Amino acid sequence: MTRTLAAGYTLRGDAPPLTDYLELRRVSGLSEKTPEQGVAALEGSWAFRHVVDPNGTVVGMGRIIGDGGWYFLIADMATLPEHQGRGIASAILDALLNHIRASAPAGPYVTLTADPPGRRLYESRGFTDVAPAATGMHLRLS
Repeated sequence: MTRTLAAGYTLRGDAPPLTDYLELRRVSGLSEKTPEQGVAALEGSWAFRHVVDPNGTVVGMGRIIGDGGWYFLIADMATLPEHQGRGIASAILDALLNHIRASAPAGPYVTLTADPPGRRLYESRGFTDVAPAATGMHLRLS
């Protein structure tokens, strides 16, 4: 499945500028990050996609963290609230998944952590809950 963007929006195959990355995270409800964390995210991603509106404003993004061989994590999926409902997240997710299909060896393992609003989108692309066979966990180091 590949979603076509609404007229005027453009999908780009790279990372957004650092200031846009940090602002999009903040405005869309993701946790805020420092500029140093943002630089590491932009430089350390296996792939990045972002969408700009007709004015060139970054309105959506998503990225892949991965080893390029078998393990890939979809991260930083975000769309500005006033641009939601226009297929932006769908187009970004489809582009990221298509990139994995085209560039990774057979049998990639793709994971993500879904916030409740995004669950329907991810399930529509075949993602399933790993519970009860596995448990998602995290650790925040101070």
